Amino acid sequence: MTTTNLTWFRRAALLGALLAAIVVIVGAWVRLTDAGLGCPDWPGCYGHVHPAQVAASVASANAAYPSRPFNYQKAMHEMVHRYIATTLGLLIIGLALASLWNRRDPAQPRVLPWVILVAVCVQGALGAFTVTLLVVPLIVTLHLVGGLVTLSLLWWLALAPERRDVKAAERPARRLALVALAALIVQILLGGWTSSNYAAVACPDFPTCQGSFAPHADFRDAFVLWRGLGRDYEGGVLTGPARTAIHYTHRLFAVVAAALLVALAVTAWRRAQTRAVRVAAGAVGIAVVVQWLIGMNLIWQGFPLALGTLHNAGAALLLLATLALVRQLWPAGPAIGFTSPDGRGRLAQPPRTP
Repeated sequence: MTTTNLTWFRRAALLGALLAAIVVIVGAWVRLTDAGLGCPDWPGCYGHVHPAQVAASVASANAAYPSRPFNYQKAMHEMVHRYIATTLGLLIIGLALASLWNRRDPAQPRVLPWVILVAVCVQGALGAFTVTLLVVPLIVTLHLVGGLVTLSLLWWLALAPERRDVKAAERPARRLALVALAALIVQILLGGWTSSNYAAVACPDFPTCQGSFAPHADFRDAFVLWRGLGRDYEGGVLTGPARTAIHYTHRLFAVVAAALLVALAVTAWRRAQTRAVRVAAGAVGIAVVVQWLIGMNLIWQGFPLALGTLHNAGAALLLLATLALVRQLWPAGPAIGFTSPDGRGRLAQPPRTP
């Protein structure tokens, strides 16, 4: 494969990352509009490909799913999400096949495209379970995480590898990057748990929660991961104190994650040996500030739908910025780049002395 073809491969991966970001944002829109069960079956919608087909025979659709009367708007939200996700899946299949076709090129990433294909298949299964299991919070949270994992892997694949020696000055930033990334992942999980348990509105004020810095909360019941099947979880099943515990935990850990990410941005900026590291560090700092502004205004303005969706988009942006910085702090190598220093899937061996 020529350098030009490899450039197009990475552009296709970048397109995939863009589509994955759209899937994540539209998925948030679907959750926030209570349209997760807008189509109670999968992969179709009341047995059809498009909600307009269902609208022509509403009576039969409602008879088939009496507990889920057809709502055209909610069905459209859900199906648009599925259409975009299907397009993304086809693109990922193309990337995997392209990596197989060009496997003899030493610069071609060969492992990661197939890892992404497995990830999107798992994500598709989680999407189906989200509907058929009536939006079980654990499944919904894992579905969100799966979307962000797919987005992250495509973004990593799209980033052009850089080969350089990491200077000693940057090593503290590398260690901090792993800690900050881990904290961000935990915070995203907490955000997904907050959303899937309909706990966002449990604290309607900021910086206090229900007028207190120590609100009445039920932490024991808040983080029970599995509550069984056969229940309809739409709208949530937890008590108010349990939802308060979830929201407040998410809010408190946001302070921890933000502090680590800001420390990472400042450390990487000050110790950067290349312009790319400095730009990535600046992007992390800006993304943290933007996400906090969105989060605070989301509460102050009474949880409008647009800001709720932007809050999810902000989390995705912050994740991508952090990964870009990690990519710059860890130049291409066998563990990070899914290729080896000699480009042949093995560690480069030092020349033998005669």
